[in-house]
Amino acid sequence: ALDQQGIRGLTTSEVRGIGAQGGMSKERYAGSEFGSNRLVDKAKIEIIVAREQVEDVVDIVCTSAETGEIGDGKIFLLPVSDVIRIRTREKGLAAEHMAGGKKDMETSKPE
Repeated sequence: ALDQQGIRGLTTSEVRGIGAQGGMSKERYAGSEFGSNRLVDKAKIEIIVAREQVEDVVDIVCTSAETGEIGDGKIFLLPVSDVIRIRTREKGLAAEHMAGGKKDMETSKPE
């Protein structure tokens, strides 16, 4: 669903952690229950987008990830002060741009 909005860059990491239950009860993740003293395998997804794309991306991720169970996860929104492409040293929007993004998709639509 993200690619249909022109969101093509993301990073995923396999991480381990304990959620809001904090070891006081059974931990739940994606509908499964784990012991309270065990770190739970989780997925971390990082997506950097322009400010005007944030709400669309949040809606897409929530719709795609929601199971209705405790442990569906959380979204943290963090500001990014700048982006620099190492190879060319471009900064800002010039460094962020990936050919084929949403703007490119909109300008190349067949009439």
